[in-house]
Amino acid sequence: MRLHTIDTGRCCAAAAALLLLVAPVEAQVTPAPPAATAGPAIVARAADVASIDAIIAAVYDVISGPAGAARDWDRFRSLFVAGARLIPTGKTPEGTPRIRVGDVEAYIATSGPALVKSGFFEREIGRQTERFGNIAHVFSTYDSRRAATDAAPFARGINSIQLYSDGTRWWVVTILWDSEREGNPIPAGYLAPRG
Repeated sequence: MRLHTIDTGRCCAAAAALLLLVAPVEAQVTPAPPAATAGPAIVARAADVASIDAIIAAVYDVISGPAGAARDWDRFRSLFVAGARLIPTGKTPEGTPRIRVGDVEAYIATSGPALVKSGFFEREIGRQTERFGNIAHVFSTYDSRRAATDAAPFARGINSIQLYSDGTRWWVVTILWDSEREGNPIPAGYLAPRG
């Protein structure tokens, strides 16, 4: 039987490398992301980002307004983290499923003019919320009208909204949505009040 000797220099180096790999997670946390602007961060209204209820209400409020009324796009930008995504889904006229992934600026450029031209009022009519620590997922059921006084909506659907709290405010990370249509009705459970 032969005894093996241990190279203590190599052992210490390996142990030190291992300690670096398993450093506390807290040391790896990055600061909260700024608002989704290219230039200086836009400061959000404190009332818009103080809670989940507040930021959801702000999202609907800022895109809604009568025909010809400009929207406050800086307020809209202030609700989102840098790199946030807005993702409509649905079907083409031929019935093929589709998805379009865009950022905040793409939404403003593509949807903004239509909202102002035709008038657009969207409101929440049901909600299911799941929260864990600093993250939340909200299934926010909506209806859309051209004027706030319209008797019936022209569209309904569900916004799947991911939120993040940095401890001082809430941020929108992603909004993914689909519309109600023939063969895709909104289930009754998603028309329930906030939950």
